[in-house]
Amino acid sequence: MSKEPVKAGRTDPRDFLDIDALFSDEERLLRDTVRSFVADKILPDIADWFEEGVFPVELAKEMGALGLLGMHLDGYGCSGTSAVDYGLACTELEYGDSGARSFVSVQGSLAMFPVWAFGSEEQKQEWLPRMAAGGAIGCFGLTEADAGSDPGAMRTTARRDGADWLLDGAKMWITNGGIADVAVVWAQSDEGIRGFVVPTDSPGFSTNDIHQKMSLRASVTSELILDDVRLPSAAVLPEVRGLKGPLSCLSEARFGIMFGAVGAARACFDAALAYAMERKMFGKPIGSFQLIQRQLTEMMIGINRGMLLAMHIGRKKDLGTVNAAHISMGKLDNVRMALEVARSARSVLGANGITLEYPVIRHMNNLESVYTYEGTHEIHTLILGQALTGISAFE
Repeated sequence: MSKEPVKAGRTDPRDFLDIDALFSDEERLLRDTVRSFVADKILPDIADWFEEGVFPVELAKEMGALGLLGMHLDGYGCSGTSAVDYGLACTELEYGDSGARSFVSVQGSLAMFPVWAFGSEEQKQEWLPRMAAGGAIGCFGLTEADAGSDPGAMRTTARRDGADWLLDGAKMWITNGGIADVAVVWAQSDEGIRGFVVPTDSPGFSTNDIHQKMSLRASVTSELILDDVRLPSAAVLPEVRGLKGPLSCLSEARFGIMFGAVGAARACFDAALAYAMERKMFGKPIGSFQLIQRQLTEMMIGINRGMLLAMHIGRKKDLGTVNAAHISMGKLDNVRMALEVARSARSVLGANGITLEYPVIRHMNNLESVYTYEGTHEIHTLILGQALTGISAFE
């Protein structure tokens, strides 16, 4: 579906560079389908969900019916879309709320992807079709209270006990943890770091949801507790050992964030632009004042730059020429940009900018988490520094 052309000599303030023209008809159709879903199913209630600190679990099956869960994976009930399609879906979901995009990212890129990439055929058949449909929810257990940016320092252990494995430890800041049916848990073992597919009804497995959050409130964040969780040998992901496994999953999730952050920024810009044209001060719209126009201009430039960056990296991913440092660059710069846009939009809205009647403060708070998770700003800076110099500055 193509949009109406803008009259000669004029620009569309919401697509200043006509980036829309760079997408195929199929890509625009998918994007517009997700945009309509967000408008119908998320935007009307998201302020209440954020204020109440809830995520409506029933959205999982609706997202599954749209083909959004594990959409960039092939087979097993997954849609098998392109990387750019997945990115555009993330952009629209995060326009609604970071919690909605986080749910889809964790389900597809962190929980389904390792099973799809490293799992046995039995694991794939058991979990992927249900997860793609939203009938089973997954989470990703890597981060610990004392092992965030240094996942190799994790204390969770897996030890053999006859033909079984016993898992002990705890994971922290786990999206979807309290509502998950299955957890992909990474643990230290005598064989190195291994991944395990852990049904959450396993004896010894429990969760504690994290409350009093001021960010990502419309998302479930939990602690996972593993107390002698006994698993059969078939629970281990057979095709990967070491940090390569979890780090490859993180790169998949960072790709979605790179696009999603543009959606959050666009939501803030849309609100600021509309407000600037409606709010009167000294007898005229505040959008007529120089300082407001400067703020709007900087927001617009950042969003257009961010989408072009995301789209270029997405095209490279579809061509098979992307590497992890490219995705780190996209995640770092687009989240930084989105935070700057959100803070500027908050300023344009004045006191109204701190209410949930407008989306800005919600996105601004959410982006503080997005700035940190799936690799902090500092970690991505060092990844890029290593790519430039060939020298690791992590230790």
